[in-house]
Amino acid sequence: MKNQPKTIDRAALAKGIRIACGIIALAYFALLIAGKWIFKENNAFYLGINIFLGSGGEPDKWLRSLSYVIFLLSLSYVIRLILKQFSRLLDKGKAFVDLICSFIKYIAVIALIFAVLSVWGVNTAALLAGIGILSLIVGLGAQPLIEDIIAGLFIVFEHVFDVGDIIVVDGFRGTVKEIGIRTTRIEDAGGDVKVVNNSDIRTLVNMTSQLSLAISEVDIEYGESLERVELVIKENLENIKKNVPDIAEGPFYMGVSKLGASGVTLRFTAKCPEMQKFQVERDMNRQLKLMFDNNDINIPFTQVVIHEPTVFKKSSPGSGDAKRFVDEQRVLTKGFGSDEDQT
Repeated sequence: MKNQPKTIDRAALAKGIRIACGIIALAYFALLIAGKWIFKENNAFYLGINIFLGSGGEPDKWLRSLSYVIFLLSLSYVIRLILKQFSRLLDKGKAFVDLICSFIKYIAVIALIFAVLSVWGVNTAALLAGIGILSLIVGLGAQPLIEDIIAGLFIVFEHVFDVGDIIVVDGFRGTVKEIGIRTTRIEDAGGDVKVVNNSDIRTLVNMTSQLSLAISEVDIEYGESLERVELVIKENLENIKKNVPDIAEGPFYMGVSKLGASGVTLRFTAKCPEMQKFQVERDMNRQLKLMFDNNDINIPFTQVVIHEPTVFKKSSPGSGDAKRFVDEQRVLTKGFGSDEDQT
């Protein structure tokens, strides 16, 4: 049998690279702090790694450039790491922290580019002025990018939604994982991630701004006494709440929601956090089934009734009274809402 080629564990490789970078950064800062006691005055190596020394000799350009890379990227990483840890203590404002972290990352890269160019003798002041003119020209053709950035700022500062909120965007329901300068990442229950440009988020539903409504409907047989069932429900609602701890308010018995083909449909509701909504509905269904079983309340099967055609009576002479009654009911119920509002 031929030897199978070894596969590279990318996660282990990435972890190894991070550890190596961390060791290099720690060694650099240790030399930067203790170098004045270790090295002699005007030492070429210490002059190259110490970016805060502006005189005393000509530093090695490659060493100074590498020092800027290690210093600025390490400083950016540490600041972002501290902010991320701090954001875990916050209930709200995580999006603002994410936005600041994105700004710090981009600013560190820009500062690094200018620092390295200055080491190699490039006139960064003139370059900055040239970039300003160029950015004005490019900006005219980069309006979508500018719109994304501005939209991201409005999302954060107006608290439209935050990291950890459950939102619905264009029919996609998921948890907000990250709000960046340009895009927002949303992950659904199945682990699928949707990346949306901030400027494209024009209409959304924030499901976590208020408690959500969990709805459970169950049928009982037509032959069952509705009043007896309602008394059983009255005695057991408190037990349902105890057995479903994720319920914040309720549960409540809303009454008869439908007279179905085979049974009478009863509706129950409860308020809970959006993240637990579907689990609460499943738990309520289980508790209602157990309650019905313990009190001999049957849930009906689908029934088919076979009968002979009925001969209907002709309209009576009082059909005009019936029409007037219907017209009166239309007037009395005017303003109650459309049929769609009642469903």
